[in-house]
Amino acid sequence: METLTARLRKASHRVRTALRKSAVDYFRGDASDWLAFGGLLLTVPAVTWGTLLLPVWFSPSALVLPIVAGGLLLRPASLLALYAASATALIVEALVLGPYTEGPARVTPGTILVVAACGFFGLVIAQFRSRVGVPWRRGGTMLFDLRERIRVQSKLPDLPRGWHREMALRPAGGQSFSGDFVVAARTNGGRTLEVVLTDVSGKGMDAGSRALLLSGAFGGLLGSLPPQDFLPAANGYLLRQDWDEGFATSIHLVLDLETGDYDLLSAGHLPALQLSAGTGRWQEKTGEGPLLGVYDGAVFNAAQGNLRRGDVLMLFTDGLVETADRDISEGIDRLTGEADRYVASGWEGATWHLIEKVAKDVNDDRALLLIRRSL
Repeated sequence: METLTARLRKASHRVRTALRKSAVDYFRGDASDWLAFGGLLLTVPAVTWGTLLLPVWFSPSALVLPIVAGGLLLRPASLLALYAASATALIVEALVLGPYTEGPARVTPGTILVVAACGFFGLVIAQFRSRVGVPWRRGGTMLFDLRERIRVQSKLPDLPRGWHREMALRPAGGQSFSGDFVVAARTNGGRTLEVVLTDVSGKGMDAGSRALLLSGAFGGLLGSLPPQDFLPAANGYLLRQDWDEGFATSIHLVLDLETGDYDLLSAGHLPALQLSAGTGRWQEKTGEGPLLGVYDGAVFNAAQGNLRRGDVLMLFTDGLVETADRDISEGIDRLTGEADRYVASGWEGATWHLIEKVAKDVNDDRALLLIRRSL
């Protein structure tokens, strides 16, 4: 016979399974929508009653209100039932009011056309939500959640005293999604800072889904592999995706926070820029390597450097320095010229202001990362 403990474990397992299934149903939109359906269904006779008894305040076209709300909240089956109730209400209003009623309460062919058109578009929206599995409740938060995940994954870790870091990211066209992203981590017991800046092919929302997938994968690889193995592993991962537009550029910074020595590995990315506090000049720093996702067995050679007190290192994507009427070298000159303004005043907030100055209205994703050593 089963012991009491075993029975309790089985019962607990059944409860957890039921809760998980209900949570999945809720997310996918398979949970019951009876509450929303019931509320909207009651609105139909309320609007009809108002149209018949208070024609000054209500009109037959007010039936579009529950129809539009139903398209946003209900599943297609429930929506069709709401449409049937609305059509019945419209017929009742037409019969009671008659063809000779004057004023806004009159049911005209135009009124019927407007209600039918709203119903059609509501059904299209409901079919789309049902096909992609967007829930009928709080489904709009899904895109917000995806955007926040990219933002959180791009957060830079805190650095020890004597170091300053900041990053600004601006998607193309004022959108919420970008093909540029950053992943960063403190490794080697916190002594080493590893940062990867990636520019996925495409821009805005077209590249946003691929950027989300790659940022999660790159974040898992970063710190789990020796620095020299990161870009080969990222290249292999991108090749396995077999995307039609599956290439990306990437730059990988490995910085020793005690000595200031760094390695810079590049996969077809633009060079980094280092400002030497001693000379006041900017110098390009870049490794050698092909684009990610082009061919297997790619080799990436590192460039080396050192950040001394007062030195600044900038990593950026091509949207910041390249436009249709300006080549990259000219864009880099403009970027460094604007950056020189912050040498005396400090670098707080410099990344956001630099994007505003040199690439405010550019229809491309723009990302800028800045690291400064002050001690």
